[in-house]
Amino acid sequence: MSEFFVLHPDNPQLRLIKLAVKIIQGGGVIVYPTDSGYAIGCQIANKGALDRIRQIRQLDDKHNFTLICRNLSELGSYAVVDNAAFRLLKSHTPGPYTFILKGTREVPRRLLQPKRNTIGLRVPNSNIVQALLNELNEPLMSITLTLPDQEYQFSDAQDIYDSLKNRVDLVIDGGPCGMTPTTVVDLSEGEVNILRVGKGDPRTLV
Repeated sequence: MSEFFVLHPDNPQLRLIKLAVKIIQGGGVIVYPTDSGYAIGCQIANKGALDRIRQIRQLDDKHNFTLICRNLSELGSYAVVDNAAFRLLKSHTPGPYTFILKGTREVPRRLLQPKRNTIGLRVPNSNIVQALLNELNEPLMSITLTLPDQEYQFSDAQDIYDSLKNRVDLVIDGGPCGMTPTTVVDLSEGEVNILRVGKGDPRTLV
C-alpha cells in the first residue's frame, strides 16, 4: 500500500520532501501535484519504475514522456535548443507548457520517441515540484495522470489514493490543482507546432 503525504502548496515541509525523494531514489513511482493537474513520475534511470507507469497508463513505446526540470539551464542539458526555441522557452518557463524537442545524449533512449528521438520537457510553476527537484538534484520522468478509462484527469489526491494505492508508492496531496493539462508545443522541427491546447495560452506562442 502506498504512502500518502499532505504538503503545503506554498511552503512544502522539507522532512516530507526528503522522504518523497528517498522513495523516488529507491525505485518508487509517485503521484504529485503540478501547476496543471496531478502527474505520475519516477527517477530517470529506473527502467522498472518506467515500466510500471507504462502499465498504469497503458502506453505504447511511441508515447512521448516528459522530463520535469528545475529551470531552463537544466532543460538545456537534455534537449537540443536553438536560439529561437531558447527565446520561447525563456518567456514561457516556468509555466503550464510542455515542449517537444530533440533529446541529447543525456536522455536515456527508452524515454525518447523512437522514430523522432524527441522528449517532452517542462518547468512547472509549483513550489512542491521545485522542492522535489532541488532535493532529487535531477529531472523527474513524468506524465499526466489520466487512467485509460478516464475522460478527465484526477483533481483530488484522495481519489487518486483510493484508485492507485496498490499500484504506486506515494501520493502527494498538494490540494486541488485543476483538471486542465499543459499546452503541448512541438519545437523539434524548428517551428512552433501546437499539438494540444491546454492551460497555457497558445496565442502567446506564435
